[in-house]
Amino acid sequence: MARWWRSASNILRTAVLSHSSSQPSSAGYHTIQAIPRECVGNRVWSMDRAQGRIPAVVISQHLLQKDSTAPRSISRKSVLNLVFVWADDGSELKVDVPVVFKGEDVCPGLQKGGHLNRVRTSLKYLCPAELIPPKIEVDVSNLDIRDRIFMHDVEVHPSLKLLSKNENMPICKIVATKWENPEPASL
Repeated sequence: MARWWRSASNILRTAVLSHSSSQPSSAGYHTIQAIPRECVGNRVWSMDRAQGRIPAVVISQHLLQKDSTAPRSISRKSVLNLVFVWADDGSELKVDVPVVFKGEDVCPGLQKGGHLNRVRTSLKYLCPAELIPPKIEVDVSNLDIRDRIFMHDVEVHPSLKLLSKNENMPICKIVATKWENPEPASL
């Protein structure tokens, strides 16, 4: 088992170092030192956490596709454990890519007093394991009040495929903070 972990760590290191300039830079990647455990269970995980380690597991992507379950709750506290998905070269994964909005400081709609309504904070893509983007940047610097950016407007690598049935759904829109009445009511 230790030999498997050593080969896996070497593969992780070579994957970090072998990214070309057309792909995301390796500055966003980290090498993780893995120590195999012989025992499993809550007590072992508690002892690992007490030593400053984070328990983790590596699973195959085929296990993820077999049964899909909804998370019970999403914790925003400290990291208690990690789950890694082992992906072979050339395999495609379904990933949620976070959406980052840029240009809010110069957006005309926001300067007029509008509000940026973030409809989607992430987008689900089917992408090769080598080209998983860390984020998708959406430029809102040209939006005015009532303008929207749709899913199909986002420019990504051509090998990424959007997994949404409705590509005409907006990612964000600028909404007015005050209700404007175009005509005064006459009695």
